[in-house]
Amino acid sequence: MTVPLDRHYLVELQVSAERISQLRRIVAAHLRHWSLDLHVRPVCRAAEELLTNVQRHVGDGHECVVELRWTGRHLTVSVSDNDSRMPRLLDGGGGGLSRVMALSDSWGTCRTTDGKVVWFTRYAETPVTTGLLPRTPLPGGPVTENGPYAESGPAAENGPVAELV
Repeated sequence: MTVPLDRHYLVELQVSAERISQLRRIVAAHLRHWSLDLHVRPVCRAAEELLTNVQRHVGDGHECVVELRWTGRHLTVSVSDNDSRMPRLLDGGGGGLSRVMALSDSWGTCRTTDGKVVWFTRYAETPVTTGLLPRTPLPGGPVTENGPYAESGPAAENGPVAELV
């Protein structure tokens, strides 16, 4: 399977409880489309934490941007907003950035001219698919002129079987 490098999705939204659940479904659909099914639950949960933090600390109705980028090896999810207050990892954990940290391989924050970006990454290598390939017969198995799966036994020795009408 050939995967184009650097798949990308970006959406701007006004954060609200309804939009967070909607965006979770959109992220899940993109990950499945990119054949990253094993990453759907942790990535959606971590993205939901970042959006919930925007809702909780910046407020309902504020604009934010969610971006997904997959290079074929790493998946990066970032959420940017226009609030200059930087998030902090709370002692004792339990939610927010602690959960993002537990669900990702790395995470971080970056101040921007308009606010900040909070991001996380997960190692997500290109999935290997085998497709529909013919199977090699086991050693010592029946092999006929018509191939390894041709019918063998008394019926095959007597020629084709007539159909009853």
